[in-house]
Amino acid sequence: MRIVKTAEERKEEILDTAELLFAEKGFDNASTNDIIKKIGIARGTLYHHFNSKEEILDAIVERMINRSIAGARAIIRNKDVPLLDRMTGAILSLNLSSGAGAEVLEQIHKPQNALLHQKTQERLLSEVVPLIAELIEEGNSSGMFHSKYPLEAAEMIIVYSNTAFDNLSDLSPEQMQRKIMAFICHTEKILGAEERSLEAAIMKIIMKQ
Repeated sequence: MRIVKTAEERKEEILDTAELLFAEKGFDNASTNDIIKKIGIARGTLYHHFNSKEEILDAIVERMINRSIAGARAIIRNKDVPLLDRMTGAILSLNLSSGAGAEVLEQIHKPQNALLHQKTQERLLSEVVPLIAELIEEGNSSGMFHSKYPLEAAEMIIVYSNTAFDNLSDLSPEQMQRKIMAFICHTEKILGAEERSLEAAIMKIIMKQ
């Protein structure tokens, strides 16, 4: 029996299949023909939803970000979990570098995808910074933090961490360690936290990147 799917179900199927193929073959080596054959649909069906492979990539990135932000939001608002554990879990949930995400991230960082990279960064900043600010405000209330400007503090930390830890492959172990310890030190100062109180939480995040 032929299974009839809604437009949204078919769109999600295309994205699921493309994501798997990009992870298996790489974005450059996977084609729209591969996606069509894997699903068993007509070419017109794919092009009804997406005009190109690049448009499919854009939609995959958008979906990954939506899921990551939703996951971070759920973690942050679960008050049954200690604050630092929620901060660690929320930031780790935003890591897109596992599975198909690794191939997607590689494509985002290519020069020809500069606009997609910019859009991704802007989206993360606009939605993640307020979430982290919620945790900082909660830390202020409990006396763990003493930050006068929670939203701006969150923005500074997220922007700096994205830049500083974007590519550590060219650093020696000594340089990497110095950068990490400097980040911990200055994050604690920005938040008005006790010295070394955030070291364990931040190291857990860095070691899993």
